[in-house]
Amino acid sequence: MTHLTLITGASRGVGAALVAQLIAPGQRILGIARGHNADLQARADAAGVVLSQWSADLAEPLAVAQRLGDWLGSLRPADFASVSLINNAGVTGALGPAESLPLSDLSRSLRVGLEATVLLSAAFLGATAGWGVPRRLMNISSGLGRFAMAGSAVYCAAKAGMDNFSRALALEQASQANGARVESVAPGVIDTDMQAGLRAADAGSFPERARFVALHSQGQLISPAECARRLLARLASPDYGSEVLSDVRAG
Repeated sequence: MTHLTLITGASRGVGAALVAQLIAPGQRILGIARGHNADLQARADAAGVVLSQWSADLAEPLAVAQRLGDWLGSLRPADFASVSLINNAGVTGALGPAESLPLSDLSRSLRVGLEATVLLSAAFLGATAGWGVPRRLMNISSGLGRFAMAGSAVYCAAKAGMDNFSRALALEQASQANGARVESVAPGVIDTDMQAGLRAADAGSFPERARFVALHSQGQLISPAECARRLLARLASPDYGSEVLSDVRAG
């Protein structure tokens, strides 16, 4: 039997690390991202693992969610032992006081970070409701969804919305037959392009810049590979979903 895992933001960073670690017998993977990762595709092909990569911009999530629902509906549930969705995609957007940023940038950050998560989750849950196999939904949140930070208000808002959305979904799923297990997971501070962008920000518009510079210089960032290992271990845990707002930073 095959385990099916769907991952957004799958072409680089933590998303690519998740895909890389799932390339193994008994797995099937769908990655959704703006880019295509040729190296991951080659590795999957060599291992005989089905990896599909959709090129899509999650700033326009409605069509992607509709496509996902249709695609899942075309599959045979009996072919799978489980199905999981990991909403990993997110963008910090421009940094600075909200009123100083282009409205288009604010809109994009909210669409990728929150609207896409809502629509893809709904499509996933609806299309797999009758599958009769374990279903798991993991939303990659952030400590900034639980603690505010000046200069990144929209990112904080998207992650806070993701957290409470996950809590509401968990309540809904708990009352359903074979309801999906849901968690919104804070992954820690990861050595990615997003972190590099925070360190390169203008200190005048982003007061927390020094903090992120210090985290990097002190070696406190974890690698995307280590983060992916922790996330997949959490996803596979027998008690997954027992705590909707979870944290893998302690690893």
